[in-house]
Amino acid sequence: MVKNLWNAEESSKLNTKLDELVYRSNLIGSDRAVCNFGGGNTSIKTTEKDFRGRDVEVMWVKGSGSDLATMGSHNFTGLKLDDIAPLKEREDMSDEDMVAYLSHCMINSSHPRSSIETLLHAFLPYKHVDHTHPDAIISIACADNGKEIAKEIFGDRFVWVPYIRPGFKLSKMIADGVAANPKADLVLMEKHGLVVWGETAKESYDKTIDVINEAEAYINKAGESKEAFGGEKYQSLEESERREVLSDVMPFIRGQVFEEKAMILTYDDNEEVLTFVNSNNAEKLSQVGAACPDHLVHTKRVPLFVDWNPQSESAEDLKEKLKSSIAAYKKEYQEYFERNKNEGDVMFEPSPRVILIPGLGMVNTGKDLKMANVSGALYNRAVQVMKGATYLGEFVSLNENESYEIEYWPLELYKLSLAPAEAEFSRKVALVTGGAGGIGSETCKKFVEEGAHVLVTDLNLEGAEKVAAEINETFGPGRATAIQMDVTSEGQIQEAYKKAALAYGGVDTIVNNAGLATSNPIEETSLKEWQLNMDVLGTGYFLVAKEALIQMKKQNTGGSMIFIGSKNSIYAGKNAAAYSSVKAMETHLARCFAAEGGEHGIRVNSVLPDAVLQGSAIWSSAWKEERAAAYGIHPDELEEHYRKRTILRVHILPRDIAESIAFLASSKSEKTTGCMITVDGGVPAAFTR
Repeated sequence: MVKNLWNAEESSKLNTKLDELVYRSNLIGSDRAVCNFGGGNTSIKTTEKDFRGRDVEVMWVKGSGSDLATMGSHNFTGLKLDDIAPLKEREDMSDEDMVAYLSHCMINSSHPRSSIETLLHAFLPYKHVDHTHPDAIISIACADNGKEIAKEIFGDRFVWVPYIRPGFKLSKMIADGVAANPKADLVLMEKHGLVVWGETAKESYDKTIDVINEAEAYINKAGESKEAFGGEKYQSLEESERREVLSDVMPFIRGQVFEEKAMILTYDDNEEVLTFVNSNNAEKLSQVGAACPDHLVHTKRVPLFVDWNPQSESAEDLKEKLKSSIAAYKKEYQEYFERNKNEGDVMFEPSPRVILIPGLGMVNTGKDLKMANVSGALYNRAVQVMKGATYLGEFVSLNENESYEIEYWPLELYKLSLAPAEAEFSRKVALVTGGAGGIGSETCKKFVEEGAHVLVTDLNLEGAEKVAAEINETFGPGRATAIQMDVTSEGQIQEAYKKAALAYGGVDTIVNNAGLATSNPIEETSLKEWQLNMDVLGTGYFLVAKEALIQMKKQNTGGSMIFIGSKNSIYAGKNAAAYSSVKAMETHLARCFAAEGGEHGIRVNSVLPDAVLQGSAIWSSAWKEERAAAYGIHPDELEEHYRKRTILRVHILPRDIAESIAFLASSKSEKTTGCMITVDGGVPAAFTR
């Protein structure tokens, strides 16, 4: 049962009617069993002063493209009701004409465009109106006997509206239906959702919750004697085994769903999802269609169901099935588009947004983590709807053309157009070693600024978590993930790539940046010191790049690796034989990876910095004193010494290195591999030759 979250103390502190609407809307949106992400709409009718100080009747309604859970007052649009009133006399109106007309009714041209269901609210003669998509209500609305069930639950208190795409006609049908039934206190929209109203914000909100719980109680009773989805066909793999298989197949899936652009992947193996995918009826039910229009926009008309037996088939068998079934899904989607397209339509990516796998759960795809999670969240809602609908009767959905007309509806396309343009590294995932340090942290931030998701790996987990937290605070949840990783441990590196696969689906770019430095004359360089440099800067870089190569080849979508070398990769620094030798090895190792990765579209390049003191753990260690001693100066003079020895007379900052890394990882250098870029202000002794 859904909970009534209204808090009298909190609501008493609200200053305006619009604040009250925001509060009510946020409560409704906070429970996804009540209202979908981005879906539903709310309104209030008030009296406001216009620009001349006159009283005008105004309706505040949700603006297009916002989400009830998070929207504020700036996301609502105010419209003059006197200007809307004449529309009640019309029989019909196109979407385009309606949108254009409503734009002239706005009290402020800076307000967002109003919801497509604005007239639904305006035509109802109630102060507060709420439209939602509750699981329990859609279960009834998507049952083949839904209207009869509604009569059993609500008697003569409801108006049933047959399915029609949102717009003028639907608004008129609802208003006429309510006017014809004075006993009605709710509207049920077939294959769509719920409308209620009230004279106060609390009355309207309470009605939403009460109606949902009436429906849910009836559905729960109906399901007492039934097995969900026809009972169990397969058993789930143990959690650890699920993670192992998913970390193996998700990069493979990421490659198969690639269509001009990469996708970010997430997975969900909660109990409800597993019950569904393991059931006898899952495949059949999943192909009926979307549970409601708001689901369809983010999940496509149907998911991909992969008929894999987790008890008798291997992960390699699953990959073969994924390869053939994803290809078949794309082909069918293209045919669906061709059968239904209107002039000017441009096909979306044909890959599935939802992939259902018995024993494992659900894999979701999206242009970023947020949208992949939205697809998954909405399919979780669809699972609940299908369960409820099949407790009541047969689950039904929109037909193919109705589905297409929602998916490619110009007004839905307008919502998508509100999203910012994709940046250079949108849809890409970068793994950075030494991510807690100066160069590493700046590199992570630079990638995220340009659209990427990043894995911040470091031996110092606390430092990595701090960097990831700062990124997520600025750019949104999940854009960065911190992982503790010792680059000398093959096991930890392999585990990190598994975590990357589970977090985002795989990796597109790696930055081999983990570092240390020691300084001693050759005769004072111990075998332990020599080996430490080789282990971290040589073997560590090899192992990180090797695992990246394995995962990138599995994805089969190309990739980029950047090795952070040094001026010492070219110049034999005094009293730094171990460090200089391994830094030279790094750049040649990068060229070896470039030579082998090229046929797979994997580019490998090196950046050679010098004297990047800011934020560096290396330069806060004994290395600073050792290098100063090598030059016969005080450690405090070292930074100025490095600046003066450059041709450009400049300090080299972590951001300078991050910019070069981003360039080498970007499309601007897509035909460059095996290259070294120096970022040292110009040190003649280290000129490449």
